[in-house]
Amino acid sequence: MIRKRHLIFLRDVAWYTLTAFGGAQAHLGIMLDIFVTKHRYISKTELLELNALTQVLPGPASTQTLVGIAYKVGGLPLSILTFFIWILPSASLMSFAAISYSMVGEKEKFEAILKFIQPIAVGIVGSAAFVLGRSMIKSQTATWLAISSLIATLILRNAYVFPILILIGGIISSAIDTPPEESALRSKLFSNINPKKIAYFTGILLLFAALGAIINRTSPFSLPIRLFENFYRNGILIFGGGQVLVPYMFTEFVQMKHYLSAEQFLSGYAFQQAIPGPTFAFTSFLGGIALKNAGYGILGQMLGSLVAVLGINLPGLILILFIVPFWNDLKKISRIKNSLSGINAVSVGFLAAAIVFLLQPIGISLLSVSVMLTTFCLLSFTRIQAPFLIIGGVILGLIF
Repeated sequence: MIRKRHLIFLRDVAWYTLTAFGGAQAHLGIMLDIFVTKHRYISKTELLELNALTQVLPGPASTQTLVGIAYKVGGLPLSILTFFIWILPSASLMSFAAISYSMVGEKEKFEAILKFIQPIAVGIVGSAAFVLGRSMIKSQTATWLAISSLIATLILRNAYVFPILILIGGIISSAIDTPPEESALRSKLFSNINPKKIAYFTGILLLFAALGAIINRTSPFSLPIRLFENFYRNGILIFGGGQVLVPYMFTEFVQMKHYLSAEQFLSGYAFQQAIPGPTFAFTSFLGGIALKNAGYGILGQMLGSLVAVLGINLPGLILILFIVPFWNDLKKISRIKNSLSGINAVSVGFLAAAIVFLLQPIGISLLSVSVMLTTFCLLSFTRIQAPFLIIGGVILGLIF
């Protein structure tokens, strides 16, 4: 039952949605202000613990943290309502951007405007790699993990290298930092978990993942369903939030499957940086453009946006709603906490590799390098936020 307090919470979620610029790191600060300091839905400790949990889980960190807050406030119904209030505005805007980008006679206009936006997008990724690296690379082990993931990603250039490297990074950091006596405590905690519940949630995860394998390729619904499976699979494999989404999506959908061009990819990423909301809403643009390039009309593009957004978000949503109820026990397992430093270090390496990948379609020129470096410096060393730089890039594109 939705109570008055729940309605007030949903109002605050709507306000947060409209003001959440800047990606996952900035989102956490806004959550702290709205949901802890001003309205005290949860404590600061609970918020930081939820955020730490989402860093260990695959999926959209900001979305999972917000859904976790909603679960603590009002249970499952409030969590689902919160998810849709958070995701729909930005996903709808990105779907509209995909349709507008693809319309006859408009593509050239967009490309002219976006000649400044694309190098700005690369500068944003570069700044994210720098800021996250500075805060997360705090040991020699983390440094070597980041460098190794960067080199492996550049050499292998395969979408499946990401989960393998993340798994290796988590295992290494957990093994180094966890004392031997942890094993007994871990066994005691897991003995309280209902195996039927684990099987239930695992079954749901695998059911959606199997769709792409069983669908008849000759069906008119084949591509949308396979697209859903592609995004759903990536939603299971992506650790580190929206910034890590970029190298994953670029490798699979541009380099491997050619669903869209590198220029289209960069344009969509730049659009997303100019609006509030989750970075994972970027997939709405990718899904819309992918079906447009396959010959689908406007309704097909809307379908592509829908399956992309649902596919990329469902695994993280299912996992957070499964784990939050017994997180108080789970967080005592130091092996889980200690794996975080290795996972974060590998993710920083992925971001560094993304800079190289995204530079290729732009090319090296005085203009592109100047714009990228300016963007990098402004984001890394001032309080200017990415949306203002994107808006400035659009204005420059209109003028020049």
